[in-house]
Amino acid sequence: MKVRILGCSGGIGGCHLRTTSMLVDDDILVDAGTGVADLSRAQLAGIDHVFLTHSHLDHIASLPLLIDSVSDLREKPLRVYATAATLAIIAKHIFNWAIWPDFSVIPSRENAVMQYQTIDLGRSVRLGERTITALPAEHTVPAVGYQLDSGSGSLVFTGDTTVNDSFWPVVNRIANLRYLLIETAFANREQRLAEISKHLCPNMLADELHKLTIKPEIYISHLKPGQAELTMAEIQACASDFRPTRLQNNQIFEF
Repeated sequence: MKVRILGCSGGIGGCHLRTTSMLVDDDILVDAGTGVADLSRAQLAGIDHVFLTHSHLDHIASLPLLIDSVSDLREKPLRVYATAATLAIIAKHIFNWAIWPDFSVIPSRENAVMQYQTIDLGRSVRLGERTITALPAEHTVPAVGYQLDSGSGSLVFTGDTTVNDSFWPVVNRIANLRYLLIETAFANREQRLAEISKHLCPNMLADELHKLTIKPEIYISHLKPGQAELTMAEIQACASDFRPTRLQNNQIFEF
């Protein structure tokens, strides 16, 4: 599997800041934040599967435009995978004709250009030799993370999450885990805000990482614009034993 980071920022504000999305090989997206807009129309048309961690705008912003921009180039529907709760939210609040057309019934329900596919926590979707499994996450809306497994190696993406004791036993059982991408949205001075919004700050991240019993490479995502350098410095101060690295746009993982 080849994973390219299209966006990993907690906000926008310049050519280097794109919100969360990653391209798996050429045909899968995990989340559909603003980074998707940097792909060409031909690349967008090649995407057949979108796995959403949750319904927040920074993770779905490009999805409506993606479908609209390439629907005439597609010969089969774009499948959007998420929990039933997340699919219900985007159907009610995004693809509702008031905000955006309901592509799940265009041109007809039987031949729609977009199909919803429910994915349950702990269940896997197999696409060729690739297996994608929904993992526990704890956020202000229903949310999951994902394990991407090539057979010889795995990458885990937490999505947006806060303290989550149910996540770590699952991750610690992944024998071929190479990479862990975990969020830290706020600096320590905003720990209360992190708690309320169900994100992590460096002190909380350090406590969470001590629940890890295996040793993957660790990358930090979802840093807020204007706080990224401070937050990474605080992470290095309290979690340096885990050698965390800042996730970068266009970074590529192969496993």
